[in-house]
Amino acid sequence: MPLTSNILSALTSQPPASAWAVVAGHLRDTFFAAIPNNGAENEVVVRDRGLAELDNVLSGSAWDLWPHFEAVVPRASQGILDFWTNTTGGKAILILDALSLREAPWLLEQAQHRGYTLHRSEVRGAELPGDTTPFARSLGFSQRSALENDGAGAAHKLSGAFTACSNLPWKDCVEMIGSQPAVVFWHHWPDERLHDLSGPGLGLRKLAKEAHAALISDDFWSFVDRLATGRRLVITSDHGYAACGEFHDLAGDQANYMKSVFKSGRSAVKTGETDAAFVPPIDLALTSAHSAHQYVLGRNKWKSASGYPTLQHGGLSLLELFVPFLELSK
Repeated sequence: MPLTSNILSALTSQPPASAWAVVAGHLRDTFFAAIPNNGAENEVVVRDRGLAELDNVLSGSAWDLWPHFEAVVPRASQGILDFWTNTTGGKAILILDALSLREAPWLLEQAQHRGYTLHRSEVRGAELPGDTTPFARSLGFSQRSALENDGAGAAHKLSGAFTACSNLPWKDCVEMIGSQPAVVFWHHWPDERLHDLSGPGLGLRKLAKEAHAALISDDFWSFVDRLATGRRLVITSDHGYAACGEFHDLAGDQANYMKSVFKSGRSAVKTGETDAAFVPPIDLALTSAHSAHQYVLGRNKWKSASGYPTLQHGGLSLLELFVPFLELSK
């Protein structure tokens, strides 16, 4: 969906909370729209490329909105906590690690097709940095693995939850869920495939094809059915990902600076060194609830000896830091 003059005006003239709300609305309109089954992976690539203009505005003339992101954008973690507190009766959370807005249409389509009631379909923010552990800590877990085998105990914010964490096939995950009234399940997919498909010649198109097949499969929805039986269910993500294979290559002093700070990554712990004086900036230092980090800003990459990953997360781009938040019942 192309940018309108109203969207561009909002980014430069409205207060940060209002500007980010306009961005979230644009993302929802663009990425929650249905995708035809034929050539689905092509449409995912088209939508990703179509977002480049907005990403570029947010790393060019409106980059000063990013320091306000964590304070004003409603986050998935807070949505989970509010849902947990306000829902009476059975409830469940399914966290799909690194699920992005790109995959939301298949969840929405299949939920309707399979007889679910959709109570909420929102776009929410990830934690900073956009990685697994900051999200886990926002929920009171030390890390993702703390959820394994109901081992988290009571030292978290989701009281009474049976917790699980796995990368098993969906049909095996079904057997992990019994009659517990409150369940939190964190699955490693699609993050595990993100890393497998980040090499040369792979990337977004391949991941989109696999994600489409997974999210319309009977195995996946048998798992969702088990979670939703007797429970209100939220499906969301800890963070999204960047299709870096589509990004602009920096060169010269800019590339050398980025390699020295980030290696082949998208964020780094802030060391106190002086920021590079590029205008507009190509990275930003932000202090979040979790730590002070330096972040790659926007759709930038650079050539590296090991090859810059084609799929990655941790930086400041829209599809890394906005995720779907869906609430269902059956």
